Formats: sequence, structure tokens, C-alpha cells
Amino acid sequence: MPLADKIRPDTIDDVVGQTHLLGSGKPLRRVIESGKIPNMIFYGPSGVGKTTVARIIAESANMRLHKLNGTNASTADIKSIVAELDTFLGANGVLLYLDEIQYLNKKQQQSFLEYIEDGSITLIASTTENPYFYVYNAILSRSTVFEFKPVEPDEMVKAVRRGFEKFSEENGIQYEVSDEAVNYICHGVGGDVRKCLNTVEFCALSAVDGRVDLEIAKELTQRSNMRYDRDGDQHYDLLSALQKSIRGSDENAALHYAARLIDAGDIISLSRRLLVIAAEDIGLAYPQAIPIVKACVDSAMQLGLPEARIPLGDAVVLLATSPKSNSAHIAMDAALADVRNGAVGDFPRHLQNKHCDGEDAEIRGQHYLYPHDFPNHYVKQQYLPDNIKDKVYYQFGDNKLENAAREYWDKIKNQK
Repeated sequence: MPLADKIRPDTIDDVVGQTHLLGSGKPLRRVIESGKIPNMIFYGPSGVGKTTVARIIAESANMRLHKLNGTNASTADIKSIVAELDTFLGANGVLLYLDEIQYLNKKQQQSFLEYIEDGSITLIASTTENPYFYVYNAILSRSTVFEFKPVEPDEMVKAVRRGFEKFSEENGIQYEVSDEAVNYICHGVGGDVRKCLNTVEFCALSAVDGRVDLEIAKELTQRSNMRYDRDGDQHYDLLSALQKSIRGSDENAALHYAARLIDAGDIISLSRRLLVIAAEDIGLAYPQAIPIVKACVDSAMQLGLPEARIPLGDAVVLLATSPKSNSAHIAMDAALADVRNGAVGDFPRHLQNKHCDGEDAEIRGQHYLYPHDFPNHYVKQQYLPDNIKDKVYYQFGDNKLENAAREYWDKIKNQK
């Protein structure tokens, strides 16, 4: 049996981390202590205690307990649980612990709905993916979502010490574990208690005369201090954190998140997001950023890793330290909103691609004024359709380049 299962907590007080949910007076703890188990969904990364807490709740409830895992649960499994509801076994209700609910399709999730509604089945589900994307809305509306977070290193110490104590009991060996080794293990597993205890197990099995020092910890701690899944929430959270850091002009945070993408080998996602940021967040405040970032991305793709980190680092710092403007893309979104809402109208006659008029034309001649024939290459005339002819989409941003453009056009247009 893996060490993580051997020392799995039996009470809420023994759970490592999640003090925001399980600390004295916190919401989930109050729910558990009330003795009334509502429908709940536990959301968070793996190895942070979701399954442990769900089992503690389930085992303390005076209800028939069923456990399913979404990765291998079938329709037959679901039907067998439903079949118990009208039997003696289900007299006090059924508590269903459903791990990895995100792997059940919509129809499978719907099959529980009427029983959750009438209270025949109480659901405790856990998922590593955002439940608002992966769990059927009707189930979400009847459940409370609790978010579990990665365990902080200082909270992980208790699990590490407990793990070595368990090995001492089983093997009759008194392990001498340095504080440096414990600290390294706790910081090297990305808040995942299961990975932490796997590392403890390796260290204990490889220890010479029961001594575990920093060197052993470094050799055996899994390279897992970064959570990343190209198809999961962590992927989008990471890209979001990168863009918001650049938008907020924090070059150090931007470099950190970019480094996590590079370390995961995902330079494609990083490159695409940098191209978007150059246009969306820097925009007309420094339009040269767009071709510069494109050149950096092209260089990264040609170089590949590890050298790709160099031009990508240039792009990240350039964008984070550049002046910011979203004026152009806000203007485009406003124009798109009008188009999609039907505010289009016909083209002004002088903009149409016509060079002759039919016999029924009320106004003959195109009457288009060619701006290049006028001073400063500008002449006032209507360009928008009649029904939105006074519409203003673009507002100059408050930065050096757009201020200069505004001053120029104010001068030119006010002369006409």
C-alpha cells in the first residue's frame, strides 16, 4: 500500500492544509460538524485532500455509501445505485462519493438529477477541472462548490514528518531527517501531498543507516514543483496570469509565468499569447511592438528550445515595459457589436464602386472627393451609412503616440 494511503487522515483535524475551508469556524468545517450533509463539489488540483475529506465525511454519515470514479464508472454502475433506493439498504438515503466527475458525460450526470432533487441521493463529487465548465448546470445549481488549493510548504511539513514516523514504526528504524531535506521536499512538490509522500517513501527506502540529508532529498524529489496540463485549467490559468501580468506592467511576474510555459516546452502557446498581447494590450501606444514580437516569435520557432527562451524573453520584457493602450481593439469590438446588431445601412453614394448611373437615379454622379487632391490629404465628407453617420467608435488613448495623432488630426480637421 502506498504511504499516502497508509497515513491517510481519519479526522478533519489531521488533514494537511485547506485551513481556509477546514480551520476553526470555516464554512466547510461548519457544514461537516452540523451533521447534515448537503450536495457538494470539491474542486482543486490533485493531491490536496479532496478525496480524503470526502471519505471522512462519507464515513461519518449514517447513510449507505457508494463510491464511483468517473474514469471507469458505467451506466450499469449508476443503475445499480438507483436500484437500492427503494430497498432496506437505502432506507436512510444513499451517499454517493463520485471522484473525477468531469469524466462522466452529460447523460450520465443527468441520471442522478431527480434523485439529488428529492434527497434520495446525496452527492459529494470531486474534480480537478473547473466544475463550471465540466459539471452539468442542473447539478451545479443543487450543489455547493468548495475550492481546494495547493498545500503550502510550511503546512506540508506535518505530512513529511508523519510519513517518516510511519516508516520508523514499520521498519524499526529511527530516521534522522535534516530540516534542510524536509524543507526541500516540501518546496519541491508543488503543493501536492501525494507526491510529497511518494518522495518521503523513496527517501526512506534509499536512506543509509536511516539518515536522510539534503543530497538525498534533491536526488529523489520529483520534478513536480510546477503544475501544468496543456488541456486543463492550469494551462489557461497560466496564460491568463501571463497576459494580466504584462497588462499590469509587471515584467518580473510576466517572466515567471513565461518561464513556466517554456519549462513545460509549450513555446507555441506562449508565442501565440504574446502576439495577441502585442496588439490587444500595447496596441497603438507602441505599434512597433507588433512586428518586433512577431520577429521574436519567428526566431523562437526557428531556434527551438533551449535557445527559443532568448527571443521570447526579449518579447516578454518589451511588452511588459511598453506603454499600454487598448483603444483600437475596443473600437473594433464596438464596431463589431453594431454590425452584429444590424446597424449597417447602405453605403453612401460617393463611396460605392459605381461609375455610371441608371435612368432612375435621383442623384447623378458619384461626387466622391479624393483626399489626396486636398491640402494635408484630407477633406471632410461622410463615410458611415446614414443611420449611423455620427457614430464614434475610436477614442484616442492617453499615451505619447496617440496623443500626438490626436493633436495632428485636431489641427487638420478643425481647419476644414
